[in-house]
Amino acid sequence: MACRNANLLSLLYLLSFALIAIAGKSYYDILQIPKGASDEQIKRAYRKLALKYHPDKNQGNEEATKKFAEINNAYEVLSDSEKRGIYDRYGEEGLKQQAANGGRGGGGMNMQDIFSSFFGGGSAEEEEEKIVKGDDVIVELDASLEDLYMGGTLNVWREKNILKPAPGKRRCNCRNEVYHRQIGPGMFQQMTEQVCEQCANVKFEREGSFITVDIEKGMQDGQEVVFYEDGEPKIDGEPGDLKFRIRTAQHDCFRREGNDLHTVANITLVEALVGFEKNIKHLDEHLVEIGSKVITKPKEVRKFKGEGMPLHFSNKKGDLYVAYEVIFPKSLTEEQKKKIKEILV
Repeated sequence: MACRNANLLSLLYLLSFALIAIAGKSYYDILQIPKGASDEQIKRAYRKLALKYHPDKNQGNEEATKKFAEINNAYEVLSDSEKRGIYDRYGEEGLKQQAANGGRGGGGMNMQDIFSSFFGGGSAEEEEEKIVKGDDVIVELDASLEDLYMGGTLNVWREKNILKPAPGKRRCNCRNEVYHRQIGPGMFQQMTEQVCEQCANVKFEREGSFITVDIEKGMQDGQEVVFYEDGEPKIDGEPGDLKFRIRTAQHDCFRREGNDLHTVANITLVEALVGFEKNIKHLDEHLVEIGSKVITKPKEVRKFKGEGMPLHFSNKKGDLYVAYEVIFPKSLTEEQKKKIKEILV
């Protein structure tokens, strides 16, 4: 067992340095917190993710081991005010430069040290059992295609229960203590006694406030924006989380499928036969040329590469698909019919 633990710690230690150089994924993204998160939010997010991906709970899962390494690297930086300040201003290169100049960056505790000091050395399973949490609150949030294309913010009214002081005392943190009582020579009886502490009384009051939800470019349906410990409170426990689950709102012109956009363009019969010039206004109001110099068939679909939705945390984009609806005239005069026959027959 000792040998296995030593090998595991060596592997995690090496991964910690390898994962520092991962590009395109910030420490805030790794801990799933906003850039302006408080120290308490950072601690809560770390504890939750470290417990989830701890090697004790994911034996043989290489991806979980890598994730655990990422989480600890991120926490080591963001939990240190000096390192966090350097990272916010100069990124990972700033931390490397500080380390090269003899600063504190890059040479702190390894991952197991962080986890042990944070959780007191207990196993992941033991620590998870101790945490009593309130209910998570999940809100379906309709985001416009414009916000999902360019990024944006939504102000959402949120009401929740707040713990307030109340008169009197209450019993809390009840537990069973086991002891033995001698009932005769060499004879003992096991007894169980419930022990409760006396605490100040509390009550729930309903309060509301606006919450600003950041919509990131390219977010998909089902992705969540999490506000840690902003869910329902729990007496003698921790609050649950508030989760806004993204849902793409219906749009007048475009329909989204994954990272692609679909739209319909109406053209006349003449335009379908001889060609046409036509632009459509995109979600950020830039113009996309969708004209044609050849015959366009009814219901024909053409792809415009790179004109779809941006991919989340990427510079790439999906495609735009345009379906052409040919608008036929309601009637033709005899003279028009004659001319058409002369041309086409």
